[in-house]
Amino acid sequence: MANLEVKELLDAGVHFGHLTRKWNPNMAPYIYMERNGIHIINLYKTVAKLDEANEALKKIAASGRKILFVATKKQAKDIVAEKAGNANMPFITERWPGGMLTNFVTIRKAVKKMSTIDRMKADGTFLTLSKKERLQVDRLRAKLEKNLGSISEMSRLPGALFVVDTTREHIAVAEALILKIPIFAMVDTNSDPRVIDYAIPSNDDASKSIDKIMTSVTDAVIEGLAERKNAKDAEATKAAAPKKEAKAEVKEAPKAKAAPKAKPVKVEAKKETAEATKEEE
Repeated sequence: MANLEVKELLDAGVHFGHLTRKWNPNMAPYIYMERNGIHIINLYKTVAKLDEANEALKKIAASGRKILFVATKKQAKDIVAEKAGNANMPFITERWPGGMLTNFVTIRKAVKKMSTIDRMKADGTFLTLSKKERLQVDRLRAKLEKNLGSISEMSRLPGALFVVDTTREHIAVAEALILKIPIFAMVDTNSDPRVIDYAIPSNDDASKSIDKIMTSVTDAVIEGLAERKNAKDAEATKAAAPKKEAKAEVKEAPKAKAAPKAKPVKVEAKKETAEATKEEE
């Protein structure tokens, strides 16, 4: 997990905040200065917060829990979909479905409906429907895929939520707060960092800034997944080792019984005794 340098963040425009009239006073500790009516974010604090967030995300990924990435704004959705997909994590880049977390059971039913349609197409049942019914089913499947496709394999609530622009995704943040799910987020100068567990002060509007932060975050997640895989492989190796030793002991056991072969010696001794007796006679 490579730590980002301040210069890299500066080149990506991570330091640009919002207009001073749109700021949230709670972001004051993370603001370095004001320039031309725009707040400038303190990148040294950004680096520190990013490292802290990456370490926590790495541990969550290593524990086997999922991290749900949320970004529905135009300049962020494609970047988040790509980066989260590379890390094999679920993501929401279209409209946030209300109750996605607080009413997760209903969301799972919608995902199962999508799976049912896929089975119908696989076993040929879909072809028995009328043309109109097939068209309706296809439209439903496309809608479900667009809104829920990336979370189809998420069978339980995520271990954490990563949000780009907490002001825009306030419903997702509110649901995570209710369920006490840890929240990681890119927080701009117009957002409230107090409700975020791991706030990363950064520009959440520029695509270069989002790409830079998302790359760092998903690299940490991938590293956590790699550690989990290595730990599993090590456990599997240890579990297989005693079985091999037991087989070796079973093979070696018959060799121990083959040791006492004294009978031929006794026969030769008897022959020598008999010959000596004949000579004496």
